Amino acid sequence: MKVIDKILKAEAEGRHFWSFEYFPPKTPQGVQNLYDRMERMQRMGPEFIDITWGAGGSSADLTLEMVAHAQSVYGLETMMHLTCTNMPIEMLDHALKTAKECGCQNILALRGDPPRGQTQWEACDGGFEHASDLVRYIRKNYGDYFCISVAGHPEGHPDNADKHDDLLQLKAKVDAGADLVVTQLFFDVDMFLGFVKQCRDIGIQCPILPGIFPIQNYSGLKRVIAGNNNHVPQYIWDALEVIKEDDAAVKEYGIQLSIEFIRKFWDAGILGFHLYTFNLERSSRIILERLELVADQETVKPLPWSPALTTKRGKENVRPIFWKNRTKSYLQRTETWDEFPNGRWGDSRSPAFGEVDGYGVSLKYPRDECLVMWGTPKTVDDISTVFAKYCRGKLAGIPWSAQQLEAETEVICQRLAAINTLGYLTINSQPAVNGIKSSDKVYGWGPKNGYVYQKAYLEFFVSPQQLSELLVKINKDSQMTYYAVNKQGDLRTNNQSDFPNAVTWGVFPGQEIIQPTIVESVAFMAWKEEAFALWEEWAILYERTSESAQLLSTIRDSWYLINIVHNDFQDEGGIWRLFDLEIDGEISKKIRHSSFSLDD
Repeated sequence: MKVIDKILKAEAEGRHFWSFEYFPPKTPQGVQNLYDRMERMQRMGPEFIDITWGAGGSSADLTLEMVAHAQSVYGLETMMHLTCTNMPIEMLDHALKTAKECGCQNILALRGDPPRGQTQWEACDGGFEHASDLVRYIRKNYGDYFCISVAGHPEGHPDNADKHDDLLQLKAKVDAGADLVVTQLFFDVDMFLGFVKQCRDIGIQCPILPGIFPIQNYSGLKRVIAGNNNHVPQYIWDALEVIKEDDAAVKEYGIQLSIEFIRKFWDAGILGFHLYTFNLERSSRIILERLELVADQETVKPLPWSPALTTKRGKENVRPIFWKNRTKSYLQRTETWDEFPNGRWGDSRSPAFGEVDGYGVSLKYPRDECLVMWGTPKTVDDISTVFAKYCRGKLAGIPWSAQQLEAETEVICQRLAAINTLGYLTINSQPAVNGIKSSDKVYGWGPKNGYVYQKAYLEFFVSPQQLSELLVKINKDSQMTYYAVNKQGDLRTNNQSDFPNAVTWGVFPGQEIIQPTIVESVAFMAWKEEAFALWEEWAILYERTSESAQLLSTIRDSWYLINIVHNDFQDEGGIWRLFDLEIDGEISKKIRHSSFSLDD
């Protein structure tokens, strides 16, 4: 969706809105860390995010990758920066076509900074000299597909001493087809408001979004303003002088100053603002919290999983639950599909999945970090303790789930930890939910004034002996269905049909019932290839002949992966009765004799 349409809608509704800017990190681990942060910050409800283009196009490929990732994996409406620096028309077209292919409809068209090592900006051969030329080119060749934003400089562009001429240059960009102005950061709200009035006086009528930089530390502020020649009012310097050696105090001041700025924008009738995050999270989160800016669940979570904002997946509203914690892998293994399951209007069973070997299976964290988290397990009890610690929030991740557990898991985390100590190694779960309001901050999703439901679900690895004992119990309960499979593909199930089993659904005013998460056999058999391959990825952290590697390989080769659905969603404790948690003294015994404590 075009950002300008979202902004005009928010303004028509009288609703406050906000957006975040990120830049491409320099290292692969930095990129992964930023992806984690973007996923968390998505829950803050930004109207959009934007991703910068490196000086001289130095990070072009990474920018394109990050835009595609944000759009598809996190469902974030993304604006891509695009500069004229070192960009002949062929490269510009490649960037624009790539953005379009991944569903991105928003471009921030910039002249750009000089390439590294140069002090003066020069147009490259076959390129453009001004941002207005780039705007005009995009409009001519891509019509109205893109929302085009341009930069505004409340203090005037550093390369143009004539402020009135700089305003005329901005008008030229708007007249060439720009929809939106996003300003460079500034620290004088009165100056910004004067800039907006001057823009209106010369006929610039499009929305102007103020850019805010929450000050993080004193030296950082000095570097930022040196690059942009920003004016910082004396009262800010005076306030910082007495706290400049205390980073925590400077951050707090930066938060409060940003809040003051935003309230002044609101008083002037400007409802939105753009936060220059510098890839940091805390200040942005606190600013929104203190302003009581909380996005509704319909915006943050239209489905239990983040819908991809790509044209190809536009109608997708059903996914198997198995990839709940490995979304990127699911997207990669289904990228060749022409159609995607969409519930009632067609067969929601999965088409053929791409082979695991074609996309690769890997651990999210670097080797040294994995070893610190998971140690050197030598017994099944050691591995059980790793899984249990993850369920209790003591570890950042395990191979099958590389992020912290979701909020809904908090109500069952102690039970999950308990069954892990008994040797049931859990990798996915959800509690039963019976008609909770769709606006609920933990379980809610979808449109307002609806109700959401889900069946209790567990997925875990289990030894053959424990599986046999478990199946005896399962087969005594008519409400339970399961699939169990080993690495070799030996499938056991009590399902009487191949049709999908909806494990989440929602009922909303004026709509068909939505069933966005399912369990079904085709997807499970595709997922098991990946799930068992992750044991091997863990094993190769160690010497091939070591006890740890051999133990992990043995589990991979001989254990089963099972998923269990308790179909009575009104029976919150039904699935847990399989494990006799209240009466089984084995749990406390296991904890006492574990190689390392769950509280380590």
